Parts: sequence; C-alpha cells; structure tokens
Amino acid sequence: MAMSGGKDDGSPMMEMNTTPLIDVMLVLLIMFIITIPVATHSVNIDLPQATPPTNKPLVDPVKNKLVLTTQNVILWNGSPVTEGNLVSLLQATKAMNPEPELQFQPEEYASYEIANRMLKIITELKVSKFGFVGNENFATFSK
Repeated sequence: MAMSGGKDDGSPMMEMNTTPLIDVMLVLLIMFIITIPVATHSVNIDLPQATPPTNKPLVDPVKNKLVLTTQNVILWNGSPVTEGNLVSLLQATKAMNPEPELQFQPEEYASYEIANRMLKIITELKVSKFGFVGNENFATFSK
C-alpha cells in the first residue's frame, strides 16, 4: 500500500483525505437505517368473539362418560347430575339408534354404595354398550 506524503520538493499535499468523511457517512447511514420504522402490512379487522355453545346436549351420540368422584358427585360428561337425572339420561341413550357407549369411571376413594346403586340402575335399564375405564390407574405390576 503506497501512500503519498507529498512531493519531494517539500511542497504540501493538496489532496483532501476522504477516509474520515467516508467513515462518518457510513455511521450516519447505519443510524438512519436503524431508526426507520418497520413497515407493517396488516389490516385491522374487528373479528367476532368466540362464545361457547350454551345449549350443549347432555347426551353424546357416540360415547358418554359417567364418573363418580371421591366427593360422591356423579358426573355425566363432566356435568354434575343426580341419580334421578341419571335414569332419564340413560333412558335417552337407550332410545338412540345406535346406542352410544357408556363409560363408567369411579375414582379411587369413591363411595362403594353409590357406585353399586349406579351399577344397579345401569343393569335395570339394560344398557348394552357399557364398560369400565380408568382401571389401569389402579393396577400394580410386580416383576
């Protein structure tokens, strides 16, 4: 890299040093690029808010889950029901064609007496598609 320091005769160099000027211009260019706001290409639309359905049917045409909790609450597809409501719900499932599956899941420390009454109601109404679910939670495997 050769740099000229002027002429040999001792006269001063008459060319302007542009390196600091270019450095300042590059710094200003970067500052302008950073401060430019990002262009957003979005359209603001007021969308309707989703609301859960209020008239959810209690009887599912495919499968219904019956749970007896440890607090002795009977849940039909997650909604609490009484034993009287259970009879009417089971009668409604019997009237469907094809009959939906009924899954019974008593929790670990649920009342045996209430579970027995529920099973008696189910057998008296002759529910044909019936099964116990969740029993694998209580199985102990020994090797």
